[in-house]
Amino acid sequence: QEQLVESGGGSVQPGGSLRLSCVASGSIFSMNGMGWFRQAPGKQRELVAVITSGGNTNYHDSVNGRFTISRDSAKNTVYLQMERLKPEDTAVYYCNAVDITVGPFPALDYWGQGTQVTVSS
Repeated sequence: QEQLVESGGGSVQPGGSLRLSCVASGSIFSMNGMGWFRQAPGKQRELVAVITSGGNTNYHDSVNGRFTISRDSAKNTVYLQMERLKPEDTAVYYCNAVDITVGPFPALDYWGQGTQVTVSS
């Protein structure tokens, strides 16, 4: 049974930090990589961070230097450490399998429930 379960979101002030978690099934972790996407109201869902099976990472320019993606294969979990958060980071965050050699697209045909991140004063 495949599933994606995101958690860790919340409301923080600008400059604050959050750590998001994504628990996936073992079959999902057999994919080439895992990524975090986000979607703000009225905007298209976008890939913000990806980590390959070998541990290489890539980030969208808007989060580079502030966000860190990591994975713990033993726990079937992908993390997104978010530092120095900005109001522009406000969105629902989702995880999915990603093959970055194909493009910044989800590899699965379904999504988890996502977790809301709100950054405001």
